[in-house]
Amino acid sequence: MEKYLPRYVPFFTLLALSGFLFLLWSITSLESWNCQTVSTFYQLQNSIQSVLKTSEFFLPVEFNYSFCAHLGQEPSGEEAREESYLLKSIAWPEPSILGLPLRQSSDPAQSYYSIQDPGELQVGGQLVVKVQMHNFLGQPKKHGGDFLVARLHTPELAAGVAGQVHDHGNGNYTVFFPLLWAGVVQVELIMIHSSEAVMVLRRLREEQSDRVFFKSLFRSGYLSETTLCNLCLPVKQQPLCNYTDPQTGEPWFCYKPKMLDCDTRINHSKGGYKKHLLTVYESQFFQSGVNIKIPIHPAGVENVTVLPASKVRTKGMHLKFTPSGYYYQGSWRPSSGVVMRQFNASSVITQCLRGKMVYMYGDSTVRQWYEYLIAHVPELKEFNFHSPKNVGPYMAVDSNRNILLRYRCHGPPIRFTSVSSAEMHYISNELDGLRGGSDTVVMISIWSHFSTFPVQVYIRRLRHIRRAVIRLLNREPATLILIRTANLQKLDPESSLFNSDWFSQQLDAVLRAMFKGLNVQLVDAWEMTLAHHHPHQLHPPPDIISNMVNLILSYICPVRRKRRRG
Repeated sequence: MEKYLPRYVPFFTLLALSGFLFLLWSITSLESWNCQTVSTFYQLQNSIQSVLKTSEFFLPVEFNYSFCAHLGQEPSGEEAREESYLLKSIAWPEPSILGLPLRQSSDPAQSYYSIQDPGELQVGGQLVVKVQMHNFLGQPKKHGGDFLVARLHTPELAAGVAGQVHDHGNGNYTVFFPLLWAGVVQVELIMIHSSEAVMVLRRLREEQSDRVFFKSLFRSGYLSETTLCNLCLPVKQQPLCNYTDPQTGEPWFCYKPKMLDCDTRINHSKGGYKKHLLTVYESQFFQSGVNIKIPIHPAGVENVTVLPASKVRTKGMHLKFTPSGYYYQGSWRPSSGVVMRQFNASSVITQCLRGKMVYMYGDSTVRQWYEYLIAHVPELKEFNFHSPKNVGPYMAVDSNRNILLRYRCHGPPIRFTSVSSAEMHYISNELDGLRGGSDTVVMISIWSHFSTFPVQVYIRRLRHIRRAVIRLLNREPATLILIRTANLQKLDPESSLFNSDWFSQQLDAVLRAMFKGLNVQLVDAWEMTLAHHHPHQLHPPPDIISNMVNLILSYICPVRRKRRRG
C-alpha cells in the first residue's frame, strides 16, 4: 500500500488547494449573499475568533497621542497664546531627582503640620498652618509637588471651609484658612498623592491617553459589527470612519467595520479600561492606606478657638484666600454674588421655576440636579423617551406652570454604557439652538470624562462651549448660565490612574480661567465637596446636591432688595 501513496500525493495536494481556493472565494463573495446568511457566517467567524484571540476592541493598540495634536480646527494666534498660558498656569513642580525609591518619597504618616502662633483669633481673620513633608525614612523632603488638600471645620456646628495650600517647593507648605465663624475649629489636612505619584499621573495623561477606550456598534439588517473608537486612532491599523463634528471640528474616529459602511453606526459606549499601565516601581506610589488620600496629623494641637469679631479689627490683616463659600449649620453660604435661600418645600421650588425653561448639558454630575428636581417637584411629569437608565436624554414638563426641564449628555468622549449615535450632541451646538432670554436657564457640567486626555483636548472643548456661550449672551443677555466645576472623589490604586483628583484639579483650574470675566455663574463643586464632612464621592451625596440646587435656585430667584425711601 505504501508504494502507491507517492502517486496520490499530487492528487491530494490539488484537492487541498482546490478546497482552500473555494473557501477563499466563499469568504470574498459574502457581500453577494443574503443578509441572514452573512450574519450567520459572520457570527460564526466572530465566535471562532473569540476562541482564538480576544476581540480587537479589548486590546487597544499602544501608541502616543502626541501626533494627534493637529486634529480639530486650527486655533488662532490668540487662542494658541491662551493655550500656552493655561498650560503654564497649571504646570506642576517636578522633583529635583526623578526615579527616587519609595523610601525617599512622601510618607503622610511621618509628615506633620503645625498651627502657627495665632495670638487672638477672631472671625474675619485667618489661620496659618505650616506643613513639613517627610519621607518613609523620616527625613524631611527637599522638594515640593505633593498634592495636598485641606479644610477647617467644626463638627458641632456642621461648619466647614476649604483651605488654600501654597507649595514652597522645598518640602514645606503653608495652608491659609479664612475664619468665618466663632467656636472651636479643627484642621484637616490630606495628602491625596505624593509628588512622585503625580509625575506618574502626568506621564499617563500624556503617553496613555487611550487607557479608557470606546467602541461603537454598526448594524445593517441582520449584520452587525463592533469596532474600537477614540479621539485619535493610528491610521496604519485599518481604515477609519471620520465622525468629526462639522460645526466645531471636534474630532472622533472609529475603525471602519470590515463589512459595513461608516453610516451604519448606531451607538457609542465605553469599551473598557486598559490594564497593567504601571511598572512595578511606579505602582509603589499608589497604595491604599499608605499614600493615597491619607491624613497628615498635627505636631501639637489640631484645633483652636475663634472669637466673635470685635468692633475694632486688627489693622493690616490681609486674607491670603477668599473661598467661594462655606458651610454653617449644614447650609452652604456663598461668599459673594448671591444671597443663599432655602428651597425646602416643593411648592417653593415650583414657584421659583414657574415660566422657566431649564436646559442641563453634560455628564452624570449635572444629571444629579435633574434627578433632584424631579424627586422634589411632583408636578413635573417626565416624558418616556425609552432612554437607557442613567444616560438620557430626559425631559419633564409642568404644563400648568409652564416649566420645562431637559437633560442631555455631552458629546464624546463620554464613558456611558451605551448612547445612541443620534443622541450624541456637542454642548456648543445645543447652545446655538437655544433662543435664550430671561426665561431660560442653562446648566453645564463637563470635566470627569476628559481626565484621561491631554489638557489641550479639554481646552479645545471648552473653547467651543465658550464661543457658544458668548453668542447666546450676545443675542439674549438675560439668559442665566451656570457652570459646575469638578469635585473630589473616592480613590483607590486603580481609579487613581483614570479619575484622580489631580486630573480633576488640573481641569478645574482651566475651566475657571477660561470662563473668568464672562457673565456666567460658577457652582463651586470643588469647594462644596472639600469643605463638607462627607467622604469624597464622584457623585456627591444628597446633602451636597441639596445645597447645590438651593444655590442654583437662589440665582434663578434672587432675593429682591427693598428700595430705600427717600
